[in-house]
Amino acid sequence: MQKVKTYETVNRQDAELSFGISKMEEIHAKHNGQTDDPHRHDFYTMLLVEKASGEHKIDFQTYPLNGQEVYFIAPGQVHQLIEKEASIGYSIVFSVDFILQNHIPVDFIKDLNLFRECGASPPLLLSKEQFTRLKHRAEEIFRLFHSKEVFRFESIGALLKLMLIACRQNCELENFSKQENHKKSNTLRRFKSLVEDHHRQWHKSKEYAEAMHLNVDHLNRIVKELSGKTVKEHIQNRIIVAAKRLIYFSNLSLKEIAFDLGFDELSNFSAFFKKCTNQTPSQFKQQTQ
Repeated sequence: MQKVKTYETVNRQDAELSFGISKMEEIHAKHNGQTDDPHRHDFYTMLLVEKASGEHKIDFQTYPLNGQEVYFIAPGQVHQLIEKEASIGYSIVFSVDFILQNHIPVDFIKDLNLFRECGASPPLLLSKEQFTRLKHRAEEIFRLFHSKEVFRFESIGALLKLMLIACRQNCELENFSKQENHKKSNTLRRFKSLVEDHHRQWHKSKEYAEAMHLNVDHLNRIVKELSGKTVKEHIQNRIIVAAKRLIYFSNLSLKEIAFDLGFDELSNFSAFFKKCTNQTPSQFKQQTQ
């Protein structure tokens, strides 16, 4: 069983850097076209893909690599880019430190809902005109990054924020107009944070509603309205992603994984896993070996 590779800094040559941008074709050439193992980052990654052929795996879900699309990979997500040929585009990486240094609130990044901590992370598909506008900003960011201009990182921070706002405006993953209600957005954000922190201990909607001092039905209405998924679906998706990561990347037995995720018996964990994925944990393990 292999151990997951984790990239902790945006630049392995200079750990002080909190932002980076590279051309995808240059990354491909640097690695001699070899596919990297599935891995995760401790920072945000944005892939602006102009032209490509292959597939992109994010948390064990596979998406075809095409073109005129943008991928958003959140810290901690496991992903692997499998290219049939060199992709054309830009890879943009930045840490929490970078957005804070440029006065971009972490809550702003979360409210965009472009970076998903787990679950489905399909690319944002753009028209030629939309993609061209983003590409021009990426080209300017690339130029600034390799320049010696004063306040270049402040300029990059401003352009990055504009790019993310443009992506949200163009986004068809969800109807963001529903998120205008600030109070509801805060409720969704708090719920997602609780799921991230407590999915190993809390498996029921009621536990999250009680922690938020809300009625279960009320919480479910808000979550469903803003995200398109029920409270139960969010909880199940997070547990399944955690389970798949442990099965694939750790040396723990299925019984140990079951206990780690808050199941009293392996049989209960297996039944839950099969109900959510249509395969048993053992079948998933065999499939990914």
